[in-house]
Amino acid sequence: MNLTVFSENMKRFRTEKKFTQEYVAQKLCVTAQTVSRWECGTTLPDVLMLPEIAKLYGIIVDDLFKKHSVAYDNYAQRLSVLYELSRDPEDFLRCRLEYKKLMKAGELSVYDKWNYGWLHSDMMYICKKEALKWFDEVLSDKTDKNSLPYRRAADMKMGMMFAFGKGEEIIKERQREMDEAGGNLDEREWLLLIDAYDNAKQYEKALSLCNEAMKKFPDNWEVYTSTGNVYQNMGKYEEAIAFYEKTGELGTYFCDEKYGIAMCYRELEKFKEAYQLYLDIADIHRKNGYDLEAEQALGYAKEIEDKAKA
Repeated sequence: MNLTVFSENMKRFRTEKKFTQEYVAQKLCVTAQTVSRWECGTTLPDVLMLPEIAKLYGIIVDDLFKKHSVAYDNYAQRLSVLYELSRDPEDFLRCRLEYKKLMKAGELSVYDKWNYGWLHSDMMYICKKEALKWFDEVLSDKTDKNSLPYRRAADMKMGMMFAFGKGEEIIKERQREMDEAGGNLDEREWLLLIDAYDNAKQYEKALSLCNEAMKKFPDNWEVYTSTGNVYQNMGKYEEAIAFYEKTGELGTYFCDEKYGIAMCYRELEKFKEAYQLYLDIADIHRKNGYDLEAEQALGYAKEIEDKAKA
């Protein structure tokens, strides 16, 4: 440990921030004389105090012992630089936590607001890359295309592609699969093609495929759910409800049809009906042992409670 560098940094960081020794002492719960001795190099702080000193000066502990360290406006800014160098999600979370503390204290500068936005923007691209990597890992195994993980990976990848402006690639890929199969796609491939056109807002094409799929797979509840989704996205809520009800007759995984109907009720401003439906969903989830899912349904009910009771 270079004691000279440490003591020089202690004084330099303090003066750069225009802190008095008394102020630093108050923040660290020591005496001004103790701070003075640290800066003179006659004594060292307890090692457990180093993280608190670093936070006070907007640095990390390692910076205390480097000759050319820079004191940032706050600790969150220093952590954002650390994240920029590492691109490690753990560093992202540490930085985000510090910014949350600044928000709670009302101490965000304009620079901090920009930096917080940049932080999430950069992490978004890292998460996108990682998500697509693992969705593709699931989709590379085509032995069971009707398994729940496969279906969800395919649906989520498609949603991401549309969100990032690459929806046309998905449609072309799905259409090519249909053409190559001569229309003999399995249920999952049909559903993915329907969802692709639905995401692209090509509703008439999506409904045409829905009608064909219902003839091919009359007992598949997901086909009716997808049809309901298309009508809901078109703003035709009564038609959507009819298909969701058919879904309910066939049976679903997780109250899918009830969530769809509740959303339609909200769009139709039938808040009492939607509110009661969310309560019913919560009751079903709780009886099946899904307490967290029940709480989520109750949260949706809470969102419209005032309107439902008006």
